[in-house]
Amino acid sequence: MTALQMQIHLRDLQTERALASVEGLSGNSAYMADLNLEIAAMHLAYVGAAVTEIATLRAQLFGSQQG
Repeated sequence: MTALQMQIHLRDLQTERALASVEGLSGNSAYMADLNLEIAAMHLAYVGAAVTEIATLRAQLFGSQQG
C-alpha cells in the first residue's frame, strides 16, 4: 500500500469516526476503541510509508549521501 493509499484510508477511518459520533455510536466503547486503535495504527503506518517514499525518491534523485 502506498502512502497515498494509506492517507486515503486514514481519512476514511476518520470520517467513519465522525459519522459514528453523529449516529450515536460514540457510546459503544468497544467499537470506538477498536476504531481509534485502527486510526492510530494507520497513522503510524502512513507516516512511516511517507518518510520511506521521500527517502527513496531523494536517493533516486541525488544518490547516496554518505560521507
